[in-house]
Amino acid sequence: MQKRMGEAVARVARKVNDTVENKTDSLDLANCKLMTFPVGIYKAMRSVTEAIHHISLANNELKSLTGRFVTTFNQLRELNLAGNYLHRLPEEVTSLLHLRVINLSRNRFRRFPEPLAAVTTLETIDLEENEIVEVPAEKLATMASLRSLNLRANPVGPEVRLLVRPLIPFDLLLSPEEPVPKV
Repeated sequence: MQKRMGEAVARVARKVNDTVENKTDSLDLANCKLMTFPVGIYKAMRSVTEAIHHISLANNELKSLTGRFVTTFNQLRELNLAGNYLHRLPEEVTSLLHLRVINLSRNRFRRFPEPLAAVTTLETIDLEENEIVEVPAEKLATMASLRSLNLRANPVGPEVRLLVRPLIPFDLLLSPEEPVPKV
């Protein structure tokens, strides 16, 4: 067990070092079994955080994201958090003034993460396979840049299915309705 943990830590360190040394605009920490974002990464990456535009933390075991993460990587354009255990986002997400794409599929959201509605640059929001029932349609309708909202495989209420253009100026992706069983 300790050997596997050591290997996982070494893999994360290698990926962070590659990003810093090669001055790339991406940090890929997908599939690293992370339960939290390692605090040491902030220090290791302080010289390049402004240049990071893409981060993938997909398929980890994250239960939350801190405000510090968001404010440190405030130049993000794409954030992939798919396949974690997230159920909310920090308010600081509203400070991501360049964020265009966020993938929150396969998490534990029960309601639409409202801080996203304040991110005016968002073009794509993927919330497939969560537990979302309600969606703040009025707030979403004001998101001028939003092009696609994926809510497939969520138990959204029937009122969400009634949202049609021109009320919402973006593509709303929903699972097909289940047929009503005959008695």
